[in-house]
Amino acid sequence: MDNNQNQNIHIWVDADSCPSLVRDYIIRYSQKLSLKVTFVANKQISTKEKAPFEMIICSSEKDAADNYIFDHTSQNDIVITRDIVFAQRLVEKQITTINDRGTVFSKENIGPMITERNYNLQLAEMGLVKHYNEGYDKKKFSAFANCFDKIIHQKLATLPRQGKQSE
Repeated sequence: MDNNQNQNIHIWVDADSCPSLVRDYIIRYSQKLSLKVTFVANKQISTKEKAPFEMIICSSEKDAADNYIFDHTSQNDIVITRDIVFAQRLVEKQITTINDRGTVFSKENIGPMITERNYNLQLAEMGLVKHYNEGYDKKKFSAFANCFDKIIHQKLATLPRQGKQSE
């Protein structure tokens, strides 16, 4: 596949809460396919990888990174975020959106996910449940890597091939 054609796919990462394992994987994977990667956060994000990527640092204003990504995404882009409310905005814009646990957000599943999020938030605010960080393990990373690979290849398959003439 022509690597210049791959530049039509842009990977955007809502990087503030994205695990370093996922960030490093995205950089390595995207470099192999010559895909553009942009991390957006309200602070500098470290990575072990030396491959080229863009780092956009936004203000610490609420949703500044989300708004930057939203304003700059286009049809062939892929966004990685944990933020379900932000994912809903992206799905409405028809941007392919996944989280770091291998879930693809869609028109079919985003509504129930928002409902569950809001319900859990209400329970936590009432003190009925504790909000906890369940951690990030190899199983979650594997689900992400498999999902990311599948999404990338689906996108690549839909790109028009350069040099192919229409009849």
